[in-house]
Amino acid sequence: MRILFVTSEIHPLIKTGGLADVSGSLPAALKALGADVRILVPGYPGVLRRLGNAEEIARLPEGRLLYSTMPDSGVPVMAIDHPPFFWREGNPYLDDRGSDWWDNPARFGLLSRTAAHLASSDSPIDWNPDIVHCNDWQSGLAPAFMKFRGSAAKTVMTIHNIAFQGNFSPEWVEKVGLPAESYTMHGAEFHGHFSFLKAGLFYSDAITTVSPSYAREIQTSAMGCGMEGLLFSRSRDVRGILNGIDLEEWNPAADRHLPAHYDASSLDAKLEVKRELQRSMGLDQEDHAPLFGVVSRLTYQKGLDLVAECAQGLFDQGAQLVVLGSGDHEFERIFLQLSESHPGRCSARIGFDEGLSHRIMAGADIFLMPSRFEPCGLNQMYGMHYGTPPVVRTTGGLADSVSDGATGFSFGAANSHELYLAANRALSAYRQGDSFRKIQRNGMESDFGWGKSAREYLDLYESLTGR
Repeated sequence: MRILFVTSEIHPLIKTGGLADVSGSLPAALKALGADVRILVPGYPGVLRRLGNAEEIARLPEGRLLYSTMPDSGVPVMAIDHPPFFWREGNPYLDDRGSDWWDNPARFGLLSRTAAHLASSDSPIDWNPDIVHCNDWQSGLAPAFMKFRGSAAKTVMTIHNIAFQGNFSPEWVEKVGLPAESYTMHGAEFHGHFSFLKAGLFYSDAITTVSPSYAREIQTSAMGCGMEGLLFSRSRDVRGILNGIDLEEWNPAADRHLPAHYDASSLDAKLEVKRELQRSMGLDQEDHAPLFGVVSRLTYQKGLDLVAECAQGLFDQGAQLVVLGSGDHEFERIFLQLSESHPGRCSARIGFDEGLSHRIMAGADIFLMPSRFEPCGLNQMYGMHYGTPPVVRTTGGLADSVSDGATGFSFGAANSHELYLAANRALSAYRQGDSFRKIQRNGMESDFGWGKSAREYLDLYESLTGR
């Protein structure tokens, strides 16, 4: 089975969010099952630096196609080297003012066109995929290009977050090279916009998303972001497959970012990580103070306003809070202010620090993840795997991965009162000791690896190709 995995970011080469983690892990898991998988990614400066001496294997109509392998898994990776589009430092999608690059339709139109080119009979390389697996709006035009080119390969479109759709003015249809007939309601047109994601959902052979619950949610008006009608009409083709996590990168028994290591049979060593976290973040050194952790984008979607609203009640019970993340300036201000007004009880670090995120996951006692919606989420799995039971809202992948009272704590309505009640249940279990230890071990012994999910994807590929 030859699979072309098309993505706009991939860990550890370039990362802004969970898509990069999936793109780094799923192809490796597919390779382990015997699939012939190759990754296609834009040649950002960071990607080319980390790939080292990549070999030019083809000249493209725009730029070069470079070939190398992923540094950790050995999965083949092909990078599109087109300096006018991709040689920009920083975020792949945003300029230094935080605004979308004005030419994003052209940049990611090239990513989609190249994928279609490699899946065509006139491909510049001696390798044709059976499956082109596209991820989010940035590669959403690939199924459309393939449809109009008559490609024999089958296409899978994965929605990692339907709120991000790649909607642009209609003038871009011609500029990216799609025929005018693609811009209709039964095509790439979406409420007067040219939508990369709509094109991918309409023209792909199968649609997946990153958890079974989210697959159901996005077929409703409450969660479909305007695309629920199309998804509902294609419900037979929509499948939710829960993401996994990289068990080598996230392993408390061998994590290079931790000052001490532990597993389910040696949880007492977790206290050493907590002490170091308290020290480094300026929290009071109190072994028995329940420490809540947050690692997140600081946005309304993530429910961080709910955390701020119930923080005082947690502090009043002797709890501590450590926050790592960035996002909306108002949320950043709120948590910095909370730290200033509660020294020793609360500490917030604005930005992202990979090592600190691991130490929070290991050093905290309880992890807070009260998202209003969450397609899959990985942090709740990291928390359970690190013996840090999460408090989550029952939505999307959070509902699919956390068992209330067994591996974590769940609540329903998206309000601070419900979050506070769930956090109190977590505090009660923490103070009981033995019951909390059982919840910790249940989470640590759960299987969150990619093996099962990769097998589901391979089954889907086989159903599409008949192989």
